[in-house]
Amino acid sequence: MSRIHGRLRKALCLQDDAREQGSAVVEFTFLALLLMVPVVYFVITVGQVQGGSFAVVGAADQAAKVYVAQPDAASAQAAAEQAVAIALADFGHSPTQATLGISCNPGDCQAAGTTVTTTVHLTIPLPFIPFADGFRLSATEVDASATQLVGNFR
Repeated sequence: MSRIHGRLRKALCLQDDAREQGSAVVEFTFLALLLMVPVVYFVITVGQVQGGSFAVVGAADQAAKVYVAQPDAASAQAAAEQAVAIALADFGHSPTQATLGISCNPGDCQAAGTTVTTTVHLTIPLPFIPFADGFRLSATEVDASATQLVGNFR
């Protein structure tokens, strides 16, 4: 009797194993997707923030350099804004997401010996989240400053 009972138990276990065959692949796929999608999104967001950080540093530096090389304030402002737009575009950011601030010490920005400080402030949006009317959720905001001295000879 115990021999029959043992064979019956073995047959039932084999049937259970046959029914569950392949479920581990489904569970692994589901859990991998559930865990990997947020991790990949996080890595992309961190990459955007890092790229934005590099972009504002380059933009501020170039804006200060071109500002002090211009002969008058109007062309200096235009050249600095164009330098910021180009530097941000190199990293895939729109100039509309950034602001440029320029300060001079002493007040006359075109006088020789004046220190010109440019500050670029950039809002970095969350990737892959579009909204209507230009509104986007931002991941963070980064800014950088650069200072140049107006030379005696231009």
